[in-house]
Amino acid sequence: MKKKDLEIALEMLEPISGPDASLEQYPTPATVVADIVFEAYRNGDVAGMKVLDLGCGNGVFAIAAALMGAETSLGYDISEKAVLTARKNALSAGVDSVFFVSDVKNVNEGADTVFMNPPFGCQNRNADRPFLDRAMDLSECVYSMHKAETTDFVIKYCEKRGRKASLCKIYKYDIPHTFEFHRETKRSIEIAVVNIR
Repeated sequence: MKKKDLEIALEMLEPISGPDASLEQYPTPATVVADIVFEAYRNGDVAGMKVLDLGCGNGVFAIAAALMGAETSLGYDISEKAVLTARKNALSAGVDSVFFVSDVKNVNEGADTVFMNPPFGCQNRNADRPFLDRAMDLSECVYSMHKAETTDFVIKYCEKRGRKASLCKIYKYDIPHTFEFHRETKRSIEIAVVNIR
């Protein structure tokens, strides 16, 4: 599948209706997910692999990995609403990704590759740390999204765990007006994708 075709397929996925601010349930743009997963595919981290999507939301990373030839793609989210949306999206995308309701700390399924867009910690300080810890426990290859300003911290945090982390790319991430406390129609922030090995 070409990257543009992957992006088009992901744009068709349904977002989570009535997202939960405390879980920082913002949609991950199809263009960004397609780019990340396609790059991981080119690196040999997707096709024929077992892939996990931690904090899967509407299932976009797991579904993208399945579309790019992952042998198994599983998603986990603490929100039942998110998991129901992800299951619906997998059906509409024609993939057999499987989704589970679970706190990230309770996930014990190992994988070849983990993709995740964890909470940035805007609502709950350090909310991304349990995701980083669990991802590094479950896989030798992780692609994780973080606020660009925290990249140095994330790299050092991973290095303290004996892992090598490197910046893959920085994206402009437009956060639409989603919650009552948002004052702007949309807000642009820079997001870094870090690869942990």
